[in-house]
Amino acid sequence: EIKNKNHRIFNIIKRKDGIMDLYLIAQNLINDYGYWGIFLIAFTESFIQPVPPDIFIMGAPAFGLDPLTCAIISTIGSMFGGLTGHFLGYRLGTPAFIKLFGEKYLIKGEEFFDKYGIWGVLIAGFSPLPYKVVAWLAGIFEMKILHFSIGTLIGRFPRFLLVAYFGHSVAVFFGL
Repeated sequence: EIKNKNHRIFNIIKRKDGIMDLYLIAQNLINDYGYWGIFLIAFTESFIQPVPPDIFIMGAPAFGLDPLTCAIISTIGSMFGGLTGHFLGYRLGTPAFIKLFGEKYLIKGEEFFDKYGIWGVLIAGFSPLPYKVVAWLAGIFEMKILHFSIGTLIGRFPRFLLVAYFGHSVAVFFGL
């Protein structure tokens, strides 16, 4: 059965114009793999892919998933993804970052880290700021992993919890 699910996911990853549709991949991961799908989306979004997990966390009740569990799993996935981004930033450094995200983000990121430090990770974790960029920059600027992890947990968990329970409230209101 898993082989069939994988086949279905990867058969729909290209739109008619041949471009991969990451949203469809994410949607099918959630439909087919539930909490593991949420984990994978949160994990990969935290260091490379652009589809945020919020919309899927919000839709947890429609997928039959518990909102609190989704928030916890998303936070854990995001933490591991952020640590991956931190590692990549540390190991691959500025040239790889500029190729992926652009020099503008490097310059703004350095100013952001100089001004906010660990609070910057917390702010990026909670807000719509691009968290993956902050994760890479934390590695480039050699932020201590413990500080990065604390900022991530304090920022990401409340965000995902609010999103999950907002989605749950909407589902209850509409009888989903």
